[in-house]
Amino acid sequence: MRKLIWLLVLMLPSCELLKEKVDFVILNANVYKVDNDFSKAEAFAVNEGKFVAIGGTEEIQGKYSSEVIIDADGRTIVPGLIDAHCHFYGLGLNQQVIDLSGTKSYEEVLERVSVFQNANPKDFILGRGWDQNDWEVKEFPTRKQLDSLFPNTPVALRRIDGHALLVNQKALNMAGIDWRTQVDGGEIVKKWDNEIQGITGVLIDNPMRLIDAIVPPPTLETKIQALKDAQQICFTNGLTTVNDAGLDREIIELIDSLQQTGELSIRIYAMVSNTKENLDHYLYRTPFKTDRLNVRSVKVYADGALGSRGAVLKQPYSDLPGHYGAMVTPVGEIEDLARRIAISEYQMNTHAIGDSANAVVLRSYKKFLQGEEDRRWKIEHAQVLDSMDFDYFKEGIIPSVQPTHATSDMYWAEERLGKERIHGAYAFKTLLNKSGRVALGTDFPVEEVNPFLTFYAAVTRKDLNDYPEGGFQIQEALSREEALRGMTIWAAYSNFEEKEKGSIEVGKFADFVILSDDIMKIPLEQIPNLRAEQTFIGGKIAE
Repeated sequence: MRKLIWLLVLMLPSCELLKEKVDFVILNANVYKVDNDFSKAEAFAVNEGKFVAIGGTEEIQGKYSSEVIIDADGRTIVPGLIDAHCHFYGLGLNQQVIDLSGTKSYEEVLERVSVFQNANPKDFILGRGWDQNDWEVKEFPTRKQLDSLFPNTPVALRRIDGHALLVNQKALNMAGIDWRTQVDGGEIVKKWDNEIQGITGVLIDNPMRLIDAIVPPPTLETKIQALKDAQQICFTNGLTTVNDAGLDREIIELIDSLQQTGELSIRIYAMVSNTKENLDHYLYRTPFKTDRLNVRSVKVYADGALGSRGAVLKQPYSDLPGHYGAMVTPVGEIEDLARRIAISEYQMNTHAIGDSANAVVLRSYKKFLQGEEDRRWKIEHAQVLDSMDFDYFKEGIIPSVQPTHATSDMYWAEERLGKERIHGAYAFKTLLNKSGRVALGTDFPVEEVNPFLTFYAAVTRKDLNDYPEGGFQIQEALSREEALRGMTIWAAYSNFEEKEKGSIEVGKFADFVILSDDIMKIPLEQIPNLRAEQTFIGGKIAE
């Protein structure tokens, strides 16, 4: 890796005294400003955490002096990257439990759990990351083998999308779940065969709350460590702002306190989780805003996920006749929430995957935003849409989408949706054309944190093995410029933050990333190899 050349100016000649002194200057760079014209620059000056000048190397050298001058040696610099939809705190908590991502069989899941428990015994075994769609047998597992391995220790293993849990009988007993238990907005999966009689151990969406209620809460020390771990992962990947899609007041206030003491420096746009306690506290107040924290939106779940067949469709699943999915939040409650949030200053950001769920949410948005200007309510995911519903996005509703969901789901999505509905799925270009902008994210830890994989998936519609040839529904690919805007200025706009971040312009926070190569010009197949060599936030190296 080439190193940046730091020139320390120890003695200033007399002509330097006539120049404006700043904290540092970067010269000889390949800067993508991501401004309105998508213009470029070679150099910029930073003072007190903000960009004070941007231009050519000679121009900046001639006007500004500093004790720190960085020769970028031609490296590419882009604005600080923004993940418009993720689970930042969840990523940190995941570092404290068993990682089941990438498992290729249920047997591998069981092996990882056994190895972890033997090495580090826990009173309650927790894990996350399994996905039956990655296994040769693409069916939900059952609790039978977990019961055999851990008859006296509760086990709860969360699916990669967070919308299903696999638990053992001990956990079911502790939660009081049996064949008579009924919970709206999800499913307690049951079957009767030679393997198992009754509850399989898989809980989808709302029934998972019964298990969550018996899981020992993390200690304050664990919460703080989770936030710090997540920050370090994000900084390593060039992220300077993250949109956390669902936080309770307690964690929001913890984030604020850590930011105030300097223990946490990443910028966070916090979506308030839809609970009575949270809404009663926040909606009667004005949005809470600091330079590092922005609390001005509510996260609502309309339905579940497509992978676990919880997404709500207008017609039955193609691979499960008679099954439509399940609304996590009832239709009437979504309307009530939209009415309540519309009279506040907050945004409503709603998870909607299936075409039916999207239609319900879009209709509610339109109904309660009549006469309202510049509210910037979002549809989180906007994953499957009926052709008749795309035009709702012309009315100021912002699609917040995750390009790697398309390339993760493409192997089996058509099985769920069929040949016709698939054309309205992961339709990012169509959404852009209707709305004028798209905010791009990952949904990590569902997908990898790496934003360059987001960029790659958006522009190629392929996986890392160059599959499929020509790209998955390539007509819905974004251009490189559109993808970079979606990860910077459009994401900032979706947060009401476009005047302070998202581009390299005078007066904005000096959040930027020095890349290992030119993201706009290298061959497409090399994009996944890009690295964030250095990440700056507020003019300081992020660490």
